Amino acid sequence: MPAYSLVCHLYAKDDPEAIKKLTAKLQEASQTYTKDKETLNCYWQTFDKYVIPLLDKPMDLRRYNELDTSTEVKVEQDPALWEAVKKHQSQS
Repeated sequence: MPAYSLVCHLYAKDDPEAIKKLTAKLQEASQTYTKDKETLNCYWQTFDKYVIPLLDKPMDLRRYNELDTSTEVKVEQDPALWEAVKKHQSQS
């Protein structure tokens, strides 16, 4: 399965308790997804039920597929450019 990132924009109600609860749920979700990449379906069912009543606006959830960088890609064909890049990277 290709890697992806979930970005969730939430607008909490103007209530310190709602903000505290949302923060805790986001921390829990992050910890859950980091440990197991396939928990999305079973865990997500708890997320909406808990989070939606705490929101002032609808949730904006986006999924971004990560680029595959497992193999080297070089579009630029100038060897001098790549030598300069390599030299610069080795200085870091």
